[in-house]
Amino acid sequence: MTVLLDPPAWPAHGRLWSHLVSDESLHELRTFARAAGIPDRAFDLDHYDVPEDRHDDLVAAGATPVDGGELARRLAASHLRVPGHERRRARRPALRARWEALWPDVGDRSAPAAGIAVVGEDLVDRWREPHRVYHGRLHLADVLDALDLLASQSGAPGREAWLAAVALWFHDAVHDGATPDDEERSAALAGSHLGPLAQHGALPDRDVAEVGRLVRMTAGHDPDADDPAGRLVSDVDLAVLGGDPGRYARYVAQVRAEYGDVGDADFRAGRGAVLEQLLTLHTGPGLYRTPAARHRWADAAERNLRAELARLR
Repeated sequence: MTVLLDPPAWPAHGRLWSHLVSDESLHELRTFARAAGIPDRAFDLDHYDVPEDRHDDLVAAGATPVDGGELARRLAASHLRVPGHERRRARRPALRARWEALWPDVGDRSAPAAGIAVVGEDLVDRWREPHRVYHGRLHLADVLDALDLLASQSGAPGREAWLAAVALWFHDAVHDGATPDDEERSAALAGSHLGPLAQHGALPDRDVAEVGRLVRMTAGHDPDADDPAGRLVSDVDLAVLGGDPGRYARYVAQVRAEYGDVGDADFRAGRGAVLEQLLTLHTGPGLYRTPAARHRWADAAERNLRAELARLR
């Protein structure tokens, strides 16, 4: 693994900035950055933005200086790069627009509309927390895109798809890496945020409870056969498992970096248990519960999961 650093040539906020990247491992990149005193908030999906006055310090600490073209080529050749079209979907304005689009019927009522905007801002802030690497804003954009695709192909009723979308906004809104506590706290957050909106008529009380139930369901990804919204939420949350090998490798790298405080042996044991649980679902009731998801992702997911488990072992 090589940590690469380009010259400070990128202007922003009245300063010049460099990019710090790895050509192989986000975990090692984050470990290097933290050891050098670079804050997590400087991480931007596949690189760190570092001010010009840190350039020489980082080279002395072990970063390899390269020109901007070489850094871009090395990052593009790795499985870690997040391309521009994915970045655009995960930016704050794009996410805010998607949240507000879920509430078209309250635009002419000031109190609910204001409350919806405040909730959306808080959720976007949560998904942008600096400790997140995988369970962050890009994951949110990905699951919302996957839901749009799956709902259209599954012929899901509009109400079920809407409930699934709202639940996905909350499903990792609290994320400290502790299942099922994260899901419980995220469901509680949904109740505290959506409850006042229900009082102002933005949604029925029963929908508040339903969103909380859907969020809790993501702790085990085992929805009942007669739970259409639950099947949608579970399937799109696991859609990344059925990606192409390069995208899956990036997901694995992101997960390892997110749990960077866990030692290698403990991480291998914990990650192996997760993979075995997912494969048990695959061979039992099914990793994916909608026909459209099984058709699109099931075979690739099994290959990816078994290959990762073999590498861990």
